[in-house]
Amino acid sequence: MAMSAGKDDGEPMMEMNTTPLIDVMLVLLIMFIITIPIQTHAVKIDLPQNAPPTDSVIDPVKNKVAIDAGGIITWNGSAIDLLTLRQYLQQSLRLPVEPELQFQPNAATRYVVVDEVLAEIKRAGVTKLGFVGNEQYGNF
Repeated sequence: MAMSAGKDDGEPMMEMNTTPLIDVMLVLLIMFIITIPIQTHAVKIDLPQNAPPTDSVIDPVKNKVAIDAGGIITWNGSAIDLLTLRQYLQQSLRLPVEPELQFQPNAATRYVVVDEVLAEIKRAGVTKLGFVGNEQYGNF
């Protein structure tokens, strides 16, 4: 059995040997077949269901008091007056753990309104108070 390396024994072979290429492709195919089922496994997680809405407008974790440019006071997004603010603050302080109160006045709000709201917060005895949106005052 004689093997021919080309027309003449001194010339290089012009045909490419594809056997190593096929071997590499088969190894890659086997690796993909093994790893694909691992990526498609589903992990079952019990997600919390939506709780029915409560009648309380006080969040036990954090509440936000904001004042817009017109001087309208809002508690967690709903407009209120100073008397209602006082009641909400008293109710939040009665909770077992005092929620954080975030205070965000608009930069264009009159200082008198901001002062009145801060006075109500101080009278209520809030100890966890944070100011939100201070970056809007950087240009003044």
